[in-house]
Amino acid sequence: MNSTCAASSLATAEPLAGTAATATTWLLVEQPGPWGAKALTESRLAPETGAALEAAAAGTGVRPALIRRPARRRLPAGEAPRHRVYAAHTAPGNAWVRAAEVADPRELLGLDLARLGAGHHEGFGRAVAEPLVLVCANGRRDRCCALLGRPLAAELAEAGGAEVWETTHLGGHRFAPTLLVLPHGYAYGRMTAAALKGVLDALREGRVAPEGCRGRSCWERPGQAAELAVRDMTGEEAVDALRVTATEPAEGAGGGWEVTVAHADGRAWRAAVAEHPAAVATPASCGAEPRRQPRLTVTGIVPLRCRSGSGPASPPNSR
Repeated sequence: MNSTCAASSLATAEPLAGTAATATTWLLVEQPGPWGAKALTESRLAPETGAALEAAAAGTGVRPALIRRPARRRLPAGEAPRHRVYAAHTAPGNAWVRAAEVADPRELLGLDLARLGAGHHEGFGRAVAEPLVLVCANGRRDRCCALLGRPLAAELAEAGGAEVWETTHLGGHRFAPTLLVLPHGYAYGRMTAAALKGVLDALREGRVAPEGCRGRSCWERPGQAAELAVRDMTGEEAVDALRVTATEPAEGAGGGWEVTVAHADGRAWRAAVAEHPAAVATPASCGAEPRRQPRLTVTGIVPLRCRSGSGPASPPNSR
């Protein structure tokens, strides 16, 4: 057995599609210093503030997380700390990032998180034009995030070209180094600095780079897998071309889901998504008991609405 969860996942070629954390809106609070495994309540952020943010976000589609600069710096003597805050909405056609600074994170408890989750920023902060890159780097959560994530974050920050932050938790430690690119909310796993350059170049051209993509965070995981499979089948790269419009339990004893994916040009497909255990047991995180991790597979795609003359869709061969 390999020594880390990331090495074990890579050795078994565990698929990335359909593994991204789910959130329609991200609320990111700068908090330098050490983080515990449950960083919102185990850091230099007042635990009661972190707990209140977590409670307020429940059921709103907002996912709060802490961020910090890859290069640690000390404040000049006498300078009061200020916290950078980002709110980012990831839904197609309404993706945005807003930035503000607060002297005390308790100020954020006055935000209407339900409105943020629905895509209304209410004039919060200022618009951010450049992509925001979050690299999972919390070693107290999983050592792979520290061993693989922190060096990547530092390299990316040194290279420039995007606003780069370490963050507390993006899920899927075993896919480290893992990161999230905002505003569109596509997560990536097993990233390198060279691969991220391709991701950012594509994003600036309004395209999605498929290599290493785990899914778009605004969709539930079956929807993430279905969207990526439709992209794979059609060759569609435009970032906002596809929407997941329905995710329903599949009929029959086999379980799974039926996911409807719609294109901006009027086409639509129904994807059958199955969940099954991997053949080989691996740990979900370092130190966890190995088990057969669940995997999502798109087993078929059929057109619901298609252009004149187009034939039936076939299952993708790489998902």
